[in-house]
Amino acid sequence: MASGPFMDEKTLEKIDRVVVRFAGDSGDGMQLTGSRFTDATAVVGNDLATLPDFPAEIRAPAGTPHGVSAFQIHFASRDILTPGDHPNVLVAMNPAALITQLKAVEKGGVVIVNEDGFSDHNVRKAGYESNPLEDDSLDDFQVFRVPMTSMTVRATEDIEGITSRDAARCKNLFALGLVSWMYGRPTEPSIRWIEKKFEESPPLRDANLAAFRAGYNFGETAELLAVHYEVDPAPAPPGTYRNVNGTQALALGLIAASVQSGLGLFLASYPITPASELLHALSRHRRFGVHTVQAEDEIAAANMALGAAFSGRLGVTATSGPGMDLKAETIGLAVAMELPLVVVDIQRAGPSTGMPTKTEAADLLMALYGRHGESPLPVVAACTPSNCFDSAIEAVRIAVTHRTPVILLSDTFLANSSEPWRLPEAANLPDIDPGFATEPNHDGDFMPYLRDEKLARPWAIPGTPGLRHRIGGLEKEDVTGNISYQPENHDHMTRLRAERIARVEVPELEVDDPDGGASLLVLGWGSSYGAIEGAARRLRREDGLELATAHVRHLNPLPPNIEDVLRSYERVLVPEMNLGQLSKVLRAEFLIDVESYTKVDGLPIFTRDVMEQVQERLL
Repeated sequence: MASGPFMDEKTLEKIDRVVVRFAGDSGDGMQLTGSRFTDATAVVGNDLATLPDFPAEIRAPAGTPHGVSAFQIHFASRDILTPGDHPNVLVAMNPAALITQLKAVEKGGVVIVNEDGFSDHNVRKAGYESNPLEDDSLDDFQVFRVPMTSMTVRATEDIEGITSRDAARCKNLFALGLVSWMYGRPTEPSIRWIEKKFEESPPLRDANLAAFRAGYNFGETAELLAVHYEVDPAPAPPGTYRNVNGTQALALGLIAASVQSGLGLFLASYPITPASELLHALSRHRRFGVHTVQAEDEIAAANMALGAAFSGRLGVTATSGPGMDLKAETIGLAVAMELPLVVVDIQRAGPSTGMPTKTEAADLLMALYGRHGESPLPVVAACTPSNCFDSAIEAVRIAVTHRTPVILLSDTFLANSSEPWRLPEAANLPDIDPGFATEPNHDGDFMPYLRDEKLARPWAIPGTPGLRHRIGGLEKEDVTGNISYQPENHDHMTRLRAERIARVEVPELEVDDPDGGASLLVLGWGSSYGAIEGAARRLRREDGLELATAHVRHLNPLPPNIEDVLRSYERVLVPEMNLGQLSKVLRAEFLIDVESYTKVDGLPIFTRDVMEQVQERLL
């Protein structure tokens, strides 16, 4: 874009990182604005992490705090691991956005407000007693009042077919243009997206383009904003990168596992926030042999996926906490039938309906023990959005190789957050051999529970000549698979199933202890990874503290060296987004008094949370 008349007066300031949060009504397009800004940031080559935050209501009353939708992005010229603790910049489209989000902004931070949204009615509706733009309540911040709505309307007034109401809805693109100028984001990705998105509606296309350009030009020419910033690209290994959120990475990982195993992917799910997006993502990939079904309920979805596994497919079902409650019986059936089944649990705040769009990691004990009887199964947990790809492949590998259902834990934060991901080489992906039974295996007969060295039973596709066998949930006689009520056999089969899971190959726990003399180990699982590693980096760099970190990706069976690792440190701190579930498991299993830090407010664990806990123990 051409420089404006005041461009020479602007000051360019180089910074190494910034956290920006866009906030407005759920109908203001804040998620779209954040996503477009993220894509432009990825083009620049900054490392980035995002945190979408939106209400559970389909549409809360406009202008109320309950209806505020926000999108946070942290981008930097170096490797980063979290979406940031406190925004440096808040873009607030109305008073409700300001009153709900301001407390998170760092003191001295930039607050850009759409002053057209601060009418007396909107101010009162948000819960303010006086207009915050007129009193002294914002004195701790750098406040920029920009009439975004009226400037957007003026920028689009010559476009035929666009009313002033239509134009006002484009104000989010004005905000995008303004912040794009402030941080030197390229305009081409946003312009291309607008042109493609609205190619069938030229008036809307032209209005959104005009709004975006008006915002960019306002930043470039207005004396109100005297500084714009530059964030250099982050160093990264060579390769092809794309921006992915956890749901996209999970979908791609399941597809890759399907290709590597030669098994057709079948996903059956019932809509539930936030797992529904996985169903949507996989439904777009039929060319890879993916079949998806939106079932009538959670129980049916699990039964369909298990039926697909019985027929020789890669059976997958995905849900969140309330759906896991309903799938428990079918998962127990899969334990008894010893068939591969992948159950994806994208955790959210509970219990019951809880807070559907807020994050939590409180389903661990349910994943480990939430079935009747002795029914152990492997549990794998993803730790970053891009790691959802690897975790999906690992869950499938274990399920297929060991003939067992596997629970893959993600959470709302991982599912919705995004980061750059370097595409792996297909040749480096693990091979997954389903090893179907093709012929009788015992004196001319087929014994469905005759096991290999891993204690895995044969997987026979229905209809294979000579391999007819009985299947179901009643207790099986060892080797033959006949129904058995014998006490000795049930005891034997119960212990055999437990031993089969205990034999699952799990890599050793890796410890990051640069100085080798740390007395404190911070141990995490799931999405706490970024906060723990980010805190460790800062504490080592800024405070000179010695601490070790480790992250558990296999929750059952646990890594073979985990007890030795835990006993190697004087103190062990376990941060969790629950009331200490992994801590309970470690205490019970190893009789080690690990220390628990818990957080259950619907927000992810932040770097500052971990830093404060470590400083409390080491300073």
